[in-house]
Amino acid sequence: MKSFPGFPEGKVKYTLIPELFFSELMPLIDNLAELKVTLYVYRLLTQRPSSEPYVTLAGLLGDHTLLRGLQEVAPSPQEALRAGLEQAVARGTLLCLVQAKGEDRVYFLNSATGRRARERAQLGELQLPRGGPLIEPTLPVSRPNIFVLYEQNIGLLQPMIAEELQEAEQAYPQEWIEDAFRIAVERNVRNWKYVRRILERWAAEGKDKGEGKPREKTWYTEEEYKKLIKH
Repeated sequence: MKSFPGFPEGKVKYTLIPELFFSELMPLIDNLAELKVTLYVYRLLTQRPSSEPYVTLAGLLGDHTLLRGLQEVAPSPQEALRAGLEQAVARGTLLCLVQAKGEDRVYFLNSATGRRARERAQLGELQLPRGGPLIEPTLPVSRPNIFVLYEQNIGLLQPMIAEELQEAEQAYPQEWIEDAFRIAVERNVRNWKYVRRILERWAAEGKDKGEGKPREKTWYTEEEYKKLIKH
């Protein structure tokens, strides 16, 4: 873990954050990528000149500080950025328009100023980096990916396990992964090895014949548990 030396004395720049963020929004955010992206984009938008009350996806993808802050969230910081933005838009924290020409995305803060800016952009009164018609983005059905499931049900995601989670997400259907995490929570075994064991058994025996069937016994001795999660 890298340590932080602390805030220095003297003049330090500050970003004002509304109390509403801590009392209403933060309790709703259940994903580290969304939290980091929301805070960073909020800072950018509140410091932009009134003539440019937006940020673009292309600009964010070129922001090395932002990407560096997302390196430990997922194997690809670019993927984490896109996922965080998508979740922030779906939650209503950010507003988005897609520039059909070039398919770049433009983000506004969902505030009175941001809503007026988006309306001006749609009317052609606000000049954007690229021309072309603006369209509303189509939001996919929100389903938690394996990183979100891990953080919600097991704990803080560690970089060492991220690659293994990504491999599992590619190897098994989304429904299996969600069901496996659900079973682990119901049995109070919040351990990735246990979830992985369920998935492996389903792959070998079939989901209907494997770990998915209810068991009469839902507790284990320490020795039984060790055997269960043993490689």
